[in-house]
Amino acid sequence: MAHRLTDNLQVFTLDTGRLHPETYEFIERVRKHYGINIEVLFPDSAEVQDLVNQKGLFSFFEDGHSECCGIRKVNPLRRKLATVDAWITGQRKDQSPGTRNDVPVVQEDTAFSTESKTLIKFNPLANWTSKEVWDYIRMSEAPYNELHEKGFVSIGCQPCTRPVLPGQHEREGRWWWEEATKKECGLHAGNLIAKE
Repeated sequence: MAHRLTDNLQVFTLDTGRLHPETYEFIERVRKHYGINIEVLFPDSAEVQDLVNQKGLFSFFEDGHSECCGIRKVNPLRRKLATVDAWITGQRKDQSPGTRNDVPVVQEDTAFSTESKTLIKFNPLANWTSKEVWDYIRMSEAPYNELHEKGFVSIGCQPCTRPVLPGQHEREGRWWWEEATKKECGLHAGNLIAKE
């Protein structure tokens, strides 16, 4: 929707180095479909190398996903958000039990604001349901990640995402080895902070 409203929109995505092939294909389809530039943000290679050399490739199964997500997602996002005044997300209230129930349409991003700069976060889909999103995708013929056709509802990195069964909540496919109320990677850490 936003690409129709302004030409002054920066679009970026995070490449953790561990995404599904279908996600990379989706990024390219979006780029071509809308004729937009998508800035791909990468983690600091030295940070990734240190983590992997010290703990191995799959340490998150043993000590939780926060360190890996911090290096691969949160740090690159923090660097990008330091250059903007606001950002737009796709968060919805119905996405995650216990962490996104109260997501507002507009908020101060307390997780990424600094003492010298208040960052605003827009969540225009906050009040949409999953069904409404899919209705819009079908109506507008918007591209979507083909993993959705394979039972993936919430899609993240390849090792940490799996399809869900009918009747399971969409976030049960993310970090399935961890407790259900903590299924945030840090990009939306304010959701957890507000609940504690």
